[in-house]
Amino acid sequence: MPAPNTTVRRSLLVTSATLLSLSVTAPAALAAPTPSTSPTATPPARMSTVGGARLGMPGTQVNLAPGVPVLPKDLTARSWIVSDAESGEVLAAHNAHWRLPPASTLKMLFADTVLPRFPQSTEHKVAASDLKGVGVGSSVVGIKEGATYSVHDLWLGVFLRSGNDAVHVLSQMNGGVKQTVQDMQDHAEELQALDTNVVSPDGYDAPGQVSSAYDLTLFARSGLQKKDFRDYCSTVSATFGSAEIRNTNRLLSGDTDVPVYQGIAGVKNGNTTHAGATFTGVAERNGKVLLVTVMNPEKHEHNEVYKETAKLFDWGFQAVGKVNAVGELVPPKSASSTAPQPGPSTSAAQDPGQAAGSGGPGSKPVASATAASGSSGVGIALAVAGGLLVLLGGGAFLVNRRWPLPDLMRRRARP
Repeated sequence: MPAPNTTVRRSLLVTSATLLSLSVTAPAALAAPTPSTSPTATPPARMSTVGGARLGMPGTQVNLAPGVPVLPKDLTARSWIVSDAESGEVLAAHNAHWRLPPASTLKMLFADTVLPRFPQSTEHKVAASDLKGVGVGSSVVGIKEGATYSVHDLWLGVFLRSGNDAVHVLSQMNGGVKQTVQDMQDHAEELQALDTNVVSPDGYDAPGQVSSAYDLTLFARSGLQKKDFRDYCSTVSATFGSAEIRNTNRLLSGDTDVPVYQGIAGVKNGNTTHAGATFTGVAERNGKVLLVTVMNPEKHEHNEVYKETAKLFDWGFQAVGKVNAVGELVPPKSASSTAPQPGPSTSAAQDPGQAAGSGGPGSKPVASATAASGSSGVGIALAVAGGLLVLLGGGAFLVNRRWPLPDLMRRRARP
């Protein structure tokens, strides 16, 4: 089946947001509220310190100062993090390195690992073996045995419908599920995402499969270096076969109780029995690009993960430039001369599950986060101009103070 000729991307508004009133001063207890937890939802006392010592501490981490807005009081997620995508500064976090089931947000790592390996125009006829192992109750896009799909179609199924069937087909094209899991684990380690243990490529619940809000943010940031990744994760709807599919990211496509978030440009959502609802989003406003990851809100209202993400985005856009960072998003090992070491909770000695699936001698090499991917291969450009998503063309912006890249050179994307 040929690639769809039409995809619809969210036109991002250029109008300035009306900022909420900022508190000039506030008690520390209000600036760093701690969501309620049950005995089964208690973070470990010691977590990884990749990105900074404070990110390894349980509870909410934020620097209170005059002019810094108060964090939302009604956050219930077990873990969350707000980061500046350009500078890499972590503006605030809550249990950032808590290793939790990631659900389909793990597909960001899958895409970042596998997407560069096949041209969009490549076609594949689906065999019965390609769909073997798709979990019961999985989200699917409706891949049919014996049908032929382009790689472009398959990635639309992954990003828009979170199709585990599409993930399994692409995994088989990549040498099989086992090989793809190994590739993903290797790539996670290259990105210094040391909280992550990959068991299934689609994020389906599996014993020992964990990640963290910090790691998911690293995956999103790395994936957004790639033009194809940006295009797919910002696509609202597309034709798949004879049907139209729509992105299940409610901040991008909207819902009855969740409006489209101003400046949203991706990235990926997830929901499983053990993981609860998870989400990583990227948005731009007034020249600032933020990443927010939210994992498993304890409040089980409809679309709660998006509501809490929107609140954190609102806070982040008010706080950026005012609040001092509590940590940073580290660059890949290949881009850093002094790679941080894993914290106590990420050592194989203390967590045997981390060792299972980790890279080893003879493992297949994986392209680094700065590998070419349809443009210059470096840099993410998510800005808004004239109501259109502005994509990187030939240059890059600074994505980490210790990850030096050329000056920003932007071009307007064609609609």
